[in-house]
Amino acid sequence: MKLQRKNRLRALSLGAIAVSGALALTACGSDDNGGGSKASGNPSGAANASSIKCDGAKGQLLSDGSSAQKNAIDAWVKNFSQACSVQINYKAGGSGAGVTSFTQGQIPWAGSDSALKPEAVAASKKVCSGGQGIDLPMVGGPIALGYNLNGVDNLVLDAPTVAKIFDGKIKNWNDPAIAKLNPKAKLPDLKIQAFHRSDDSGTTDNFTKYLKAATPDNWKYSGGKTWQASGGQSAAQSSGVAQQVKQTNGAIGYFELSYVGDGVKAASISTGAAQPVAPSTDSATKAIADAKVVGVGKDLSLQLNYNTKADGAYPITLVTYEIVCDKGNKADTLPTVKSFLNYIASEDGQKILSGISYAPMPDEIISKVRTTIAGLS
Repeated sequence: MKLQRKNRLRALSLGAIAVSGALALTACGSDDNGGGSKASGNPSGAANASSIKCDGAKGQLLSDGSSAQKNAIDAWVKNFSQACSVQINYKAGGSGAGVTSFTQGQIPWAGSDSALKPEAVAASKKVCSGGQGIDLPMVGGPIALGYNLNGVDNLVLDAPTVAKIFDGKIKNWNDPAIAKLNPKAKLPDLKIQAFHRSDDSGTTDNFTKYLKAATPDNWKYSGGKTWQASGGQSAAQSSGVAQQVKQTNGAIGYFELSYVGDGVKAASISTGAAQPVAPSTDSATKAIADAKVVGVGKDLSLQLNYNTKADGAYPITLVTYEIVCDKGNKADTLPTVKSFLNYIASEDGQKILSGISYAPMPDEIISKVRTTIAGLS
């Protein structure tokens, strides 16, 4: 009897250890599924997870690309992973890196803040058997001019001033051009530290498209994903630029609105409208609603109006595209890619965006995206 009692006690002890271990593993798993700090605070995640259709999604999925949409992807991945038990690793190495990895067949889907160039479409045909890479607009948002300047809370800039700052023509914060736009501000006699992206970036592409459109006399560069102006300082990815601005008094940089805060403020832009426009999800949506679909076939690339003067429309706005093969997707990843894209384009997926400083796609655009996703093969 004593031996039986000892065996029972030993079994109970092992069972408690097993339960404790399972709980620990569950806790670790929930951390792996989570996103960045802003994404993890999403209040609608748990409610949305039950409506996600997994449709055969399984295993692991690797992707890369736009760092602008990282916080959105983190929020989506958290919900999708909990619902479908799928692990998604989005590296956010920049739009250029994502497009390259996609056209080389290393990943089944990429994120880019710029639509595919003709040469990238041609390269994609080698990995999309019988098809090609297409652009699906999924995430919108303003490119904020984030600054760190002690004692200045409501900075206003315009296109010529911004161009001259990032081209090294305006060097101090108390320059007359800045003072004219900010008559009530106490601007210090302090050197401007302008930060740009060191990596190929769709954010850079869209920011310089704005400068070219709004002030061509002051921005003579051709533009593109690679920063072309001389001078200034650089950092990799949006998070890197934001971090440099945060820790440097007198600094300014360009990055998505979700990186503003915690010591970093956003400048308003004088566009010629009745009032300067601050970056927000609403002001970005007003700009994106004016965009036109210019893609051919199933491609849904957009043409944005960077030179808008409409009241309440913020002109420095970007759209992040999810890039995928329209045909010829690999059989082992297609169900997961399609299911994930279906979720992020859904009403529930898009609802998350405004709560984490992104702009959802207008109804007319996102409805076309959903139809295109349904036809991926």
